[in-house]
Amino acid sequence: MPKPFRFGVMYDCRHIPGGNLSMTDVYSATIEQAVLADNLGFDHVWFTEHHFLEDGYLPAFQPLAGAIAARTKQIRISNDIALLPLYHPVRLAEELAVLDHISQGRMEFGIGMGYVPKEFEAFGVPLRNRVSMTDEAIEILRLSWGEEPFSFTGKRYQLSDINVYPKPVQVGGPPLWVAAMKEPGALRAARFGTNLLPQGRREDVLDPWREAVVAEGRDPDDYRVGIIRSVYVTDDVDKDWPTIREAERFRMGVYGTFMAETPDDYGWGSEGGIPQNVIIGNAEEVTKELSEFIRLYGITDIATSGLPPGIDPEFMARNLERLASEVIPHLKE
Repeated sequence: MPKPFRFGVMYDCRHIPGGNLSMTDVYSATIEQAVLADNLGFDHVWFTEHHFLEDGYLPAFQPLAGAIAARTKQIRISNDIALLPLYHPVRLAEELAVLDHISQGRMEFGIGMGYVPKEFEAFGVPLRNRVSMTDEAIEILRLSWGEEPFSFTGKRYQLSDINVYPKPVQVGGPPLWVAAMKEPGALRAARFGTNLLPQGRREDVLDPWREAVVAEGRDPDDYRVGIIRSVYVTDDVDKDWPTIREAERFRMGVYGTFMAETPDDYGWGSEGGIPQNVIIGNAEEVTKELSEFIRLYGITDIATSGLPPGIDPEFMARNLERLASEVIPHLKE
């Protein structure tokens, strides 16, 4: 039986330098909108992470997650994604456990390896070590949330007789997600038995992941498959699209720069990838396109951009209200 569908909101907390909203305004609006999303019945809040960008791109999710957890009651809180090699896994396990208590068991955690060289250089982490650091950190997170003390000996981390407290509210710790842009990431998610955050082409990510899960004797329907895709409900596309287009261009523009800097070849912008372009139209049009997307790719979780840079928070609040009343109920039928 597939997991029930969930719809959420994504925040990267960016502003237009010199624009109308300061970073203080952005954080305040993000918290208030997350409260609204909780009241409207949205399922989750996801944070993204990058560093050293003038627009304030969210570099630290934990303070914001704590503020939102304290103001909300039902909505779950996660990442798409956090850059795992830039964290010490024991410290991270402690922070996530505390957040799980503040949220009363609503934390999840989305994992990425990272790919931007200057971020690794600034934190003194060799980019070449990120694969082994990610694999070992996933193991350490789970050991940290277990009931017994543990020791660990790996290529990157050596730990002796560690017992992390407090233990999370959720037995075994917050559910984990692993991001994948190519087959190695998909196989990592299958190997560790995590939920999947796929990007790229189906044959490079989704198909290898499903095959690997089945090969290990497990059912892909036991896991979640999530993606960020901005969705806007409007009865006047000609009027609203120019504003939305500029905000989305600004939001997505940084990734082209990142991809140019990384030594990896992720096929960014190539044809045939799982679609992440904007969906815009009236409620019926949006519902139809989302329904086809969910069915075609087996998506269980979608997060729409909550506060794209430069857009009035009140405009985005109305979008969430229309999604909650006119679209999401039909997707969950």
